[in-house]
Amino acid sequence: MTLTVLGIETSCDETAAAVIRLDPENPDGPGEILSNCVHSQIEVHAPYGGVVPEIAARSHVSIIDGLIEQAIADADIELTALDGIAATAGPGLVGGVMVGLMTGKMLALSLDKPFIGVNHLEGHALTVRLCAPLAFPYLLLLVSGGHCQLIAVKAHGVYETYGSTLDDAAGEAFDKAAKLMGLGYPGGPAIEAIAQKGEATAFDLPRPLRGDGGCDFSFSGLKTALRVRATDMQPVSDIDVANLAASLQQAITDCLVERSLNAMQRFSEDETITAKNDYSMLKFVVAGGVAANTHIKTALEQACTAQDFSFHVAPPQLCTDNAAMIAWAGAERLRVGKISPLDMAARPRWPLMELNSL
Repeated sequence: MTLTVLGIETSCDETAAAVIRLDPENPDGPGEILSNCVHSQIEVHAPYGGVVPEIAARSHVSIIDGLIEQAIADADIELTALDGIAATAGPGLVGGVMVGLMTGKMLALSLDKPFIGVNHLEGHALTVRLCAPLAFPYLLLLVSGGHCQLIAVKAHGVYETYGSTLDDAAGEAFDKAAKLMGLGYPGGPAIEAIAQKGEATAFDLPRPLRGDGGCDFSFSGLKTALRVRATDMQPVSDIDVANLAASLQQAITDCLVERSLNAMQRFSEDETITAKNDYSMLKFVVAGGVAANTHIKTALEQACTAQDFSFHVAPPQLCTDNAAMIAWAGAERLRVGKISPLDMAARPRWPLMELNSL
């Protein structure tokens, strides 16, 4: 018997609702997406060059009910056909998280259905299993506007963090650099587009932490280095901006690849992981909004090939924040009986490692 779950996502500037199905006889996936509705707030936040938390929360309030109705209609089911309600409980902007969390609790209570509070990072971590069969364990690079981590996904709910950002996430670095160069918001797609017209070796930008053998990231210095280069060469021409964008993208790519290679070595040397691996190749998964960047994705895939890791990434529409991933993570938890109490609190910070005890 399949599990049909409604997911709600409001952790940042996308309001989203989706319905998915999980077949317990195929627990490693894939699942079936019955609907996936996303309302972006990009236009609302663009004048500010980034997300304004209060504006985001108010937008979620005005949109969420209608979006859930649309998701149910698109899925062509009745609310009573749901087996559970999943909503992001954190991490994220707490005002936005509270909107989706309270809405999910209300629906679960009124329908007398199980409620599952989902860790947003676990949603990203498991998305690839929604798209194609993928057994545990695997190495995950979670790279987005708010997060940059390398994580060993050893089993469902069993995670080990190899490294995380010491300051800015990669997506945040893209956004800040784009704002500095006047390219608009969101910064990642804008920089990727204009970088195609530039030369990646035009500017020698730093690769923080390079050569230390670790898995942590640091991107804040890149923005400073970019600003210094741009200031020194005023006035900046269109080709200068393209060269700066290309050089920044290459620097971030190099950092992601090097840290991932370090993590691959650690992952492959962990006997608790290799003993569970049923495939000839170890697996590397990329998730999060930055995974939609073609230049970065290509470089990571090449690194995987060189290290005999298979490469896995979700379709671009499931890399950025969405509710299908929240519904899937909720369904995976519901399948093993992990439901949440209705007094579960919103959590602006919620390390993935804390799920190991839940």
